[in-house]
Amino acid sequence: MLQTTKRPDSPVSIIGAGIAGAWQALLFAQAGHAVTLHERGDEAMTDATSHWAGGMLAPYCEAEIAEPIISRLGLRSLDLWRRELPDTPFNGSLVVAHPRERNDFERFARMTEHHRRLDAASLAALEPSLEGRFRDALFFPAEGHVEPRRVLPKLHERIKAAGGTIKFCSDVSANDLDGIVIDCRGINARDEHSELRGVKGEMILIETDEVQLARPVRLIHPRWPLYVIPRENGLFMLGATSIEAEDTGVSVRSALELLGAAYTVHPAFGEARIVEFGSGLRPAFPDNLPRIGIRDRRISVNGLYRHGFLIAPALAELTLAYVERGQIDNEVMQCA
Repeated sequence: MLQTTKRPDSPVSIIGAGIAGAWQALLFAQAGHAVTLHERGDEAMTDATSHWAGGMLAPYCEAEIAEPIISRLGLRSLDLWRRELPDTPFNGSLVVAHPRERNDFERFARMTEHHRRLDAASLAALEPSLEGRFRDALFFPAEGHVEPRRVLPKLHERIKAAGGTIKFCSDVSANDLDGIVIDCRGINARDEHSELRGVKGEMILIETDEVQLARPVRLIHPRWPLYVIPRENGLFMLGATSIEAEDTGVSVRSALELLGAAYTVHPAFGEARIVEFGSGLRPAFPDNLPRIGIRDRRISVNGLYRHGFLIAPALAELTLAYVERGQIDNEVMQCA
């Protein structure tokens, strides 16, 4: 077992500057390690899965379908988001449903905790744009959300402020690097993890001044839940497909489903301007659970699936605890 590596002659190199790698680099740099973060893409990060993510920090909502480990890691991550980026919006999240999905709505309420049921008047007071749209809602006040394309650059800046180095357009392999290497390449790590698969998540970015929301709204849907996530300057992200396919782009069916569901949340979305379509491939192992793999000085952090922004901070904390103290989390870590 690696006992301690916090030595000047043992640098830490991290491959992949998406959400998983960024949090690894930040915590290691803050702990005093000589950190270099390598990213094969450029600073815009448009090829990264994180570029197409929703950025929801919703451990209680995810408990409806995710394993308990996701809730555990997610709850710890909320504390780390608050600590490192205090301006992270923690306005809560809402779950709503139309009458035909009433049974699914009640099931969601039973499967989750730490929510309050709002009647129509309370919902309208919280989100005036939803007045008269739904007879009630579930409000999860402790949850938050981030805008991935804004928060990743902030994390990168904090890494540099902590003494870390970031090298964009740096296509390296673990064999090219000395010291400890943490592989956060996601789906591109199939040369090391043949069991990884890509799960496509599609999104549509729309713009309207006719709807204002302060928090994500999750609409119970017969095929998949729709997320309406507010961004700045009148932008909204529509998303939440999870398709077992590794092609890129957004299918016509998905676009119709997402736009149609958004219209049922508020008719003004029907007049919104479509700004962008896109998709990312989320890396997933067969059990859809994250894994920290350890082989001597080679560590891999992968399989974050649809929970990248939710659990990446906690995974970085676990990796740091292993490197500095030899601490093992048996639910997440595998040692070769």
